[in-house]
Amino acid sequence: MTRRPPARTFQFSKRPTPDALTPAPVGPVVTDADTGPGPVVVDADAATPVDLQRLRDLSHLLDDSIRVPGTDYRIGIEPLIGLLPVVGDAVGVAISAYVLAVAARSGVPRATVARVAFVLWLDAVVGSVPLVGDLFDAYWKANLRATHLLEARLADPPSVAADRRYLRRLAVVAVALTLAVVAVLVALAWWLVTALG
Repeated sequence: MTRRPPARTFQFSKRPTPDALTPAPVGPVVTDADTGPGPVVVDADAATPVDLQRLRDLSHLLDDSIRVPGTDYRIGIEPLIGLLPVVGDAVGVAISAYVLAVAARSGVPRATVARVAFVLWLDAVVGSVPLVGDLFDAYWKANLRATHLLEARLADPPSVAADRRYLRRLAVVAVALTLAVVAVLVALAWWLVTALG
């Protein structure tokens, strides 16, 4: 049985956090007088920098490795893999599980892990629709989004408040959509009962 190395403590500066789509510097950062009163200490697994580099490389391959001829837009191999029935979706789920495992292991707050899970879940649900899902994969680039979100939170841990706000808004939208669907179903049931009655 192999033993995991002990958790290492990293210090990250309090510089402004980039959004979830902009790469952030990851790793120990030495703070100086211009960055604020002091460093923020984050407990992270010793393997986190290695995991993040693997995740960056994998995300680039899957979501950004091929330039569309005649444009500046880039896609990866994930939409192409998704064209394969069943196998493509299974590969996508396996990759999403790895991304989520890295997020959970990296020491970011639960709100960030939940946001990463939502990004991957939306990719899986919409991505399962034939052809439309593959176009959505080429646009959504879930792996890159998740990787950039992790990098941003590791670079600036106090910015997790943005994830909490995002999840609150998402919950409000989910409740509103659920109520709308229930209202439509009740209206259809009422119409069906009166039409048959």
